[in-house]
Amino acid sequence: MYVLVFILGAVIGSFLNVCSMRIPEDRSIIHPPSHCDSCQTRLKWFDLIPILSYIFYRGKCRYCGVKLSIQYPLVEFLNGALFVVFFYKFGLTLEFIIFSLVSSTLLVIAIIDFNTQLIPDILIIVLVILAIIYRIALIVAGGIILPVVKDGFFGLLLGGGVFFLIYFLSRGGMGEGDILLIAALGLLVGLKNTLLLMFMSFVTGAAISVFLLAFKIKSRKDAIPFGPFIVLSFYITVFFGDYLINKYVSMM
Repeated sequence: MYVLVFILGAVIGSFLNVCSMRIPEDRSIIHPPSHCDSCQTRLKWFDLIPILSYIFYRGKCRYCGVKLSIQYPLVEFLNGALFVVFFYKFGLTLEFIIFSLVSSTLLVIAIIDFNTQLIPDILIIVLVILAIIYRIALIVAGGIILPVVKDGFFGLLLGGGVFFLIYFLSRGGMGEGDILLIAALGLLVGLKNTLLLMFMSFVTGAAISVFLLAFKIKSRKDAIPFGPFIVLSFYITVFFGDYLINKYVSMM
């Protein structure tokens, strides 16, 4: 079963690559069908086998020989691996489906933000819709409405409010897309996990930024997008959140 889940994730990962390139350019993610951006040749099904096609053709277009980005197999593998981890955590449940789709959306957001320093509104809307579906599912499963609604609402309010305050005080130092992203994830994960999500985003952001500056990968004048740090912190929160929170409480 895990192999099938990985294959599903890798196939979706191939589509995520298309989304990450076309959405910032305001192009359709459906039409035209997959093709080589260099020679414009329409790709056959065997050119699109996740990971394997890249390896078999040695990272080059089969038709014109242009070198392809390593992003293609990496995103396919990463999305497949994340699907497996979510399946291990949740089993074959609605939670698995929702969090896997959220994860796929976040991968696209991280790639686009890293490349363009922008987070498209359409992807935020997708996250909000998935978060609302998740909250409704919690209500149906538990039969409790108010606590579930309050948890999601206060998660949204806390995340969006704190990041908006940072945006206001820093006069634009925090991107507007980051505010919407953390608010949407706050709606999904709830109040307690939003606190951890924000904390980890600052920790990972600071640590990775220091690394990039120390090794001169980035200079002080270069913009370092914050969206990928939020995405990374989402995975830390979902997979290790309970452990980290319990550890903190026990230390206190």
